[in-house]
Amino acid sequence: MEALRKKEMYTIDDIYALPDGERAELIDGKIFYMSPPSWKHQQISGKLYQKIANHIESENGTCEVLAAPFAVFLDQDEFNYVEPDLSIICDRSKLDEKGCHGAPDWVIEIVSPSSKSRDYMEKLFKYRMAGVREYWIVDPDKQKVMVYWFEHDVVEQYDFGTDVPVGIYEGFHINLLL
Repeated sequence: MEALRKKEMYTIDDIYALPDGERAELIDGKIFYMSPPSWKHQQISGKLYQKIANHIESENGTCEVLAAPFAVFLDQDEFNYVEPDLSIICDRSKLDEKGCHGAPDWVIEIVSPSSKSRDYMEKLFKYRMAGVREYWIVDPDKQKVMVYWFEHDVVEQYDFGTDVPVGIYEGFHINLLL
């Protein structure tokens, strides 16, 4: 019996054809299946979402903070589809019922064992090239936050429990104390 040949390039249609409940991301035509997030991952995501949403509301801001699963069509092509843990989008014209079309202003990824290399490598490159202004990699195992301010070519690392300045919101800091 002949083995099935794997597709060399996947498209967004392949993502939409996944069985209900199965999640994956598509980066340059390669599909990456996603495992369910851990309790710690969800705890961090929830705290960050709450702090960011509260700040936006207190400032009467117009940006939206959206938690995964939420589709981001980074390159607006058929070969790239990601679901960042948190997407902060200030240009509401990028939003529709399907997701965000183009780069969010700020993306936060919370590292899990299955996503570590993608978060630190492929997604870092994709987000920068797509025009994301700020990218945070939150690593629960290392208890570190890597902050990439792409607009200013600045990379900084913070420990959990210290104030992390938010580049897109002057004067706003987040202390990720668990």
